[in-house]
Amino acid sequence: MPVVHAGHVPPSERLRAPALLVIDMQNDFVRQAAPLEVPDSRATIAPIRRLIEAFRARARPVIFTRFLTREEECLMWFWSPQCWPDVKACWRGHQRAYADIEGLRDCSAVIDELAPGDGETVIDKYGYGAFHDTDLDQRLRAQGVQSLLVTGTVTQICVEETAREAFHHDYRTTIVADAVSSYASDLHAATLKNFASKFGWVADTDTALSWL
Repeated sequence: MPVVHAGHVPPSERLRAPALLVIDMQNDFVRQAAPLEVPDSRATIAPIRRLIEAFRARARPVIFTRFLTREEECLMWFWSPQCWPDVKACWRGHQRAYADIEGLRDCSAVIDELAPGDGETVIDKYGYGAFHDTDLDQRLRAQGVQSLLVTGTVTQICVEETAREAFHHDYRTTIVADAVSSYASDLHAATLKNFASKFGWVADTDTALSWL
């Protein structure tokens, strides 16, 4: 049997029975002056919305994740001190005001611009990867999903961890380069380069849409 390099896999096989993952596009990451703000995440809202609309139009699964902080001391607090009780970053249900919108919002909720639709899955996770200690894999398999497009924030943390986990769960996975974001451009670029070398594909929104 001939060896097929990943770069030679046709687009129809890269997105076989796909689902779209929207990773952690939450108020405490995306909104201005948020405690975990990723300013570049706001530029990804439009590309992610295009992908969501395309998947909904094709009746393909759109799945959102939310990074949540435990309210008792845990290892995560030491790496993200904003999660301590004085700030309560990504504490479920905590209401917060932001500089770019009026009124209070649940700090852990997906931003209004990308709000999940009726019946769409939201995976709550207390770590970086969306497969770890969640039922994401079972939900995907129940829907016959075989491949994933991954979008969201932060590129080198929750996006990368989830995309690598997807590889180890045997999903054909593509990170959408202009639909993921980071607070560090060098780590963003390095993550995409490394992922494309051994774990899956990297494509822009226009290319990913052409594969559908």
